[in-house]
Amino acid sequence: MPASEENKAIVRRYQDAYNRNDLDALDDLVAEDIISHNHAPGVPQGLQGSKLVHQATVAAMPDYHVVTEDLFAEGDKVVARIRMVGTHTGADFLGVPANGRKIDVPAISIFRIADGKIVEHWAQADNTQLMQQLGLMPAP
Repeated sequence: MPASEENKAIVRRYQDAYNRNDLDALDDLVAEDIISHNHAPGVPQGLQGSKLVHQATVAAMPDYHVVTEDLFAEGDKVVARIRMVGTHTGADFLGVPANGRKIDVPAISIFRIADGKIVEHWAQADNTQLMQQLGLMPAP
């Protein structure tokens, strides 16, 4: 299998682990010292910080999952066009109490793979749409 296909398979397994909320499976897919370029303020860097962010998201939206729309790979990078989907029925999220609102937010993620693990991540989500869907700002 070409390296680009192997890298895409790693990203697919990574996303599947997150969607199943199987954070232990990430230990085999993500470097402990992963560099996350869009990390939430105040959250530790590395795999442990990424797990904390995911746990907080799932606590707020128990049905949270990511739908992969497209996956492209070249060299050591994989690009995923995704949708983040969930319903805010749990804990506070971004300071907002649970309100039953649904989110369906498009995003792009870029992963760099080395030695069979994700070692670097960039993400760009439509945060305006997220804020509108959560009721934090009016829709246009």
